[in-house]
Amino acid sequence: MNIMGKLFTTAAVVLTFSTASLAEDAPTRDTVVASVNGANITLGHVVSLASRLPEQYQAIEDDKLFEGIIDQLVQQQLLSALIAEETTALKLASENERRALYATEAIENVYDDAVTEEAVKAQYEELYVKAEPVPEYEASHILVETEEEAKEIIAQLEGDADFAELAKEKSTGPSGASGGALGWAGLGQFVPEFETAMVALEVGQVSEPVKTQFGWHVIKLTETRNQPVPELETVRGEIEEGLKTAALTNKITELEASGKIERLGAEFDPSVVRNLDLIKD
Repeated sequence: MNIMGKLFTTAAVVLTFSTASLAEDAPTRDTVVASVNGANITLGHVVSLASRLPEQYQAIEDDKLFEGIIDQLVQQQLLSALIAEETTALKLASENERRALYATEAIENVYDDAVTEEAVKAQYEELYVKAEPVPEYEASHILVETEEEAKEIIAQLEGDADFAELAKEKSTGPSGASGGALGWAGLGQFVPEFETAMVALEVGQVSEPVKTQFGWHVIKLTETRNQPVPELETVRGEIEEGLKTAALTNKITELEASGKIERLGAEFDPSVVRNLDLIKD
């Protein structure tokens, strides 16, 4: 099955590759796997295309992937041969493609240099192990519509009513069903009025009525702790992306500072970017 989709079948394609021949002679990048009207397609071409396929193609079985790539290259060769002369548009597009291809390869080299195990561990130490502890709060609340209702709830709590049971009975918020419990959360995850009142409480203390855009809250601070330091493997991806971004930014800044760059685009009307007549022969 052709994974990229066959465009057509033609007798002009003469396949010269076989698994038998590969078993006898170790293949190289110059090993010819297909000949299209005298133009050779080599194993190097196949491997190169395979290495640049989107991720979803990498899980395809080798035999189907191999066959599909050869089909794709054969079809491309047949179609490209229909163009007898390189037009200006093709020449410019080819130059852009080459520039982009080389830039992509350079970026991968920058990433490879930046993302080492030593760099990842050092960044982990800096960002998580040695960082200032981040406080977290476990709180519950009862949300009602009026200040009077909130004051009445506080009075009931002072009379030894159970907070969770009152939340289930009185709260209009989604956490009411779970006794008002909000779970562990850090600063910045609550609306400002709620957060200010919560952090001012002692553990076990209940707040005065607090008004927010959602209504009136009665807040109880259940517990506080420092945010646990995550395991390296749970944040490895985030650290690696940060190292890549920083390395590429630094490399581009370095190249721009050392390079001779002249930007002359300001001399033209920006609408020229859509003028296709400029690249027509």
